[in-house]
Amino acid sequence: MENEKKLYRSSNDKIIAGVCGGIAKYFGLDVSLVRGIYILLSICTSFSGVLVYIVLWMIMPEDN
Repeated sequence: MENEKKLYRSSNDKIIAGVCGGIAKYFGLDVSLVRGIYILLSICTSFSGVLVYIVLWMIMPEDN
């Protein structure tokens, strides 16, 4: 059996939809670090990160 990592939205560690929490869990990072990087990237790219967040919210399944 293969041990596959899957990317899910976090149901426990979320503020809006759990996208940053799920990404942090997938990569083994602190969720505050992922949120900080997301905010910086969103500001530096004229808030196009908001669109990326909404798309990820729609396509990432929520964990159980």
